[in-house]
Parts: sequence; structure tokens; C-alpha cells
Amino acid sequence: MAASGEAITDSDCKHFNNEASSFYKVEEREVQKNYWIEHSADLTVEAMMLDSKASDLDKEERPEVLSLLPSYEGKSVLEFGAGIGRFTGELAQKAGQLVAVDFIENVIKKNESINGHHKNVKFMCADVTSPDLNFSEGSVDLIFSNWLLMYLSDKEVENLAERMVKWLKVGGYIFFRESCFHQSGDSKRKSNPTHYREPRFYTKVFKECHTRDGSGNSYELSLIGCKCIGAYVRNKKNQNQICWIWQKVSSQDDKGFQQFLDNVQYKCDGILRYERVFGKGFVSTGGIETTEEFVAKLDLKRGQKVLDVGCGIGGGDFYMAENFDVEVVGIDLSINMISLALECAIGLKCNVEFEVADCTKKTYPENTFDVIYSRDTILHIQDKPALFRSFFKWLKPGGKVLISDYCKSAGTPSPEFSEYIKQRGYDLHDVKTYGQMLKDAGFAEVIAEDRTDQFNQVLQRELNAIEKEKDEFVEDFSEEDYNDIVGGWKAKLIRSSSGEQRWGLFIAKKN
Repeated sequence: MAASGEAITDSDCKHFNNEASSFYKVEEREVQKNYWIEHSADLTVEAMMLDSKASDLDKEERPEVLSLLPSYEGKSVLEFGAGIGRFTGELAQKAGQLVAVDFIENVIKKNESINGHHKNVKFMCADVTSPDLNFSEGSVDLIFSNWLLMYLSDKEVENLAERMVKWLKVGGYIFFRESCFHQSGDSKRKSNPTHYREPRFYTKVFKECHTRDGSGNSYELSLIGCKCIGAYVRNKKNQNQICWIWQKVSSQDDKGFQQFLDNVQYKCDGILRYERVFGKGFVSTGGIETTEEFVAKLDLKRGQKVLDVGCGIGGGDFYMAENFDVEVVGIDLSINMISLALECAIGLKCNVEFEVADCTKKTYPENTFDVIYSRDTILHIQDKPALFRSFFKWLKPGGKVLISDYCKSAGTPSPEFSEYIKQRGYDLHDVKTYGQMLKDAGFAEVIAEDRTDQFNQVLQRELNAIEKEKDEFVEDFSEEDYNDIVGGWKAKLIRSSSGEQRWGLFIAKKN
């Protein structure tokens, strides 16, 4: 592809042979090539998606995937693993110039026969792992792939990721979607060389990509979004279809709160320690016990739609979906939380969709949800009034919001408590003020309860259980981890017993 601002030339789009090279192993590529030659004899959507229900799925899934893409109107787009053109024709309608690449010749020829009338599209038969496939540095606005990386080896994924970052313009995007954990399609296969990886593999590989330009400036990828494909959740109760959106940014850019969460407060091992305390699937006070009590106040009905803000590793979402047959969308800013939630979802077959998202930037259409639920999360949000106005807009008339959250007493906090709040980056209010913010956002029938006594009881019970199981905890984690957890729980008990740290429960309704 040509440099930024230049047209794509025919020489950029020559056909490549897929000979062995130092970049990739012949064996892996031959296995994958033979696999797709076998499954592309019949050039249909069913063959490409490896699913007998592909036509129905495609009608729901394709618009969803396209809706997730950043703006690419008039821009340069690379489509890898283009297949017979399920997305090529759609991308061509907006892109300034599009290169569609696939390594199976009859497949890309079929794509060209369907979409060749789009004069802004070049069609390439090429293997993305070949070093002969190359584009100018900083020339591409969007790289799009749908089911590609799962057909590459781990090393090939790493190599391709590094090359894609180089090809991207600063500010450009990479979108990819993969099957994780296990297959989704029901097509029979003699063998299946697909790599059904954990999502954490892809996140780690792309997060660690770095490149430098000719002036020595360093660039990397910032995760813009990661989510389940909702069509598969709704139709197959399957969370394993996952997509990522990355943006090329300067390494000097502030990575913000998300990086703090994943690198400091919610490292994977730290989350698992919390789960040991709160119970399987939970990272919020009281685990399943408080979840059952609070959810009972929502009067959930079958088929309702719930948004869980700060869903953690999904325990509350699974509980609501499995026991009340509701559809749950769980969002969390922590990549590690969502990665573990997706792992917890394996085999559950429930209608829960997860997404890495910032609730202060996320938008939903008005009147989308019947319930908005949030457990001990909004303490991180500085502009609560703005968030509550969004909640009000997103809820259907008659919808409810339920929030549990850390609060503080109405008086002036001690220096020690002020330092704790500052160190954690919390924004805490007294229970009455918190409730008033919900009223000011338009909510009616606002209940604002001080649940600090319950908080203390739960903390003490959790602390007793951990101390009783010290040997097992130390064996699974470490002595240091045990001391951190016990010390943290004791400190919380001191703060809440003194009356400085409070715990509030808030329920409100949109009339």
C-alpha cells in the first residue's frame, strides 16, 4: 500500500506465492491451507462460517460487527481473511480504498466476482504470514479481519501483529474477531487445526506491540474495546465469539485509569484472590449472599434486559440470567476482569454478553434496559451526576436502577481516610447526597439506605473464613497474598467501624 495520502498501486496488489520462509513454518501453513481448500469447495456462506445456520446468523451478526467499527469513510482499509466477501462489499461502500486479502485462490476469485464492480477494491491472493506481503509504513487507516488469527500459530500471530502496527497510520485502528475456547459452528470436520485460544492471549500480544518511526518516535496499541458478539450470545448462548478494537497511539500518551486498574488494582492474581474471599464468580461485597438479597428487590421478569456496570468476573450476571431468564450485558473497564468473566462463562449456556467498556463514554439508545445494576463500582466515577443522567436515559419507563457503593460519613474525613481516598482515586459521598444525585438525574421513588452495619458483618465473616483457611490460601497463592488480603480486610473494618467509611444501597425508578 502506498504512503499516507497516495493511491494504492497495482504493484502493491500483485499475487504472491506461499513458499516457505523464515517468517513461518511450511507445516502450519500447509495444514491450514488444506483445511480451507477442503471447506471452500462449496463457496457459500455456510461453508465460510462452518455453520448450517449461517444465513440466519449472518443477517444478525454482520450488521453488529460493522456497527462496532470506527469511522472509515473515505479512508484506506485492509481486509485480511476476506473470504468470499461477506464484509468486502459492505466495507467498499464507505472506504476510500480497500485491499481484500485471502490465501485460497478460488475463494478470493469468488469475492472478486461478487464485489469486483467496486472500483475502489483490489483483490489479493496472499498469505498474511508471508514476508512478501508488505505495505508502506503508516499507510493504513483500518485493518479488519474476521476469523483469521485462529488459523495462525502463536508466533505467526505475534509477527503479524507487529507488522500491522507498522502499517497503521498513527490514530489508525485494528479490528479483529476470533473464536475463543472452543468451536461454534456445527459443520462436520475430518480434523480441526483451528487454535481456540483464551482471549487473554490476543490481548497480551497486541498490548505488547511497539514500533518506532524513522525519527525514533515510539508507538503502541491502545485497547478501545473488547466484547462478545451479541448475535452468538443470543442465538447460541455462546460467549466465545470475541472481537477487539485497537488504536495506534504514541507511547507517550497517558493510558489513564484502565492501565491503573489492570496493572495495579486488578491484576489477574489479585482478582483471583478477591474471588477466593467473595466466592466463585464474585468480586463484590458479600458474593452470592448479597447478590441474592439485592436482585430479589428488582422483581426481574423473563426476557428483560439488564445492564451490569462494573460487572467484574460475572457472578451476578450469571446468577440473574440463569435464575430469571433475563438478557444481561456486563461491562467493565478492566480488561483482566472481562477476560476472567469470559473464562467463567464457558459451558454455562446463558444469555450474558461481556464487554470491556468505560461507562462514562459508552452510549446506548434511549429506553434500552429494564434494569441497571452496579455493585461497588461507581466509587471510581468522578462525575456521578452525568453518569446517572445516562442511566436514566438508557432505562425504559418503569425501569429500575440498583447500586451498592462505598460512601463516607457527612463530616470532614480524617487525614488518614482522605489519604486512602486519594490513593485509590475514589469519589465518595455520604448516603443522603448520593441518593439526592439520583433524584436530580430524574429518578423517582429513590431509596438510599445506609448498609454499613451489614457491610461490617459481611467483612468480619469473610475475614474469619480466610483466617480459618489460611493454609489452603497460602498454598494456592502465597504468604504475602494472605497477609495483603487479611490486612486489607482489617483496615476496611477499622474504617467502617469508626463510621468514616460507609456502605450504601440505592434503588430508584424511572417513571
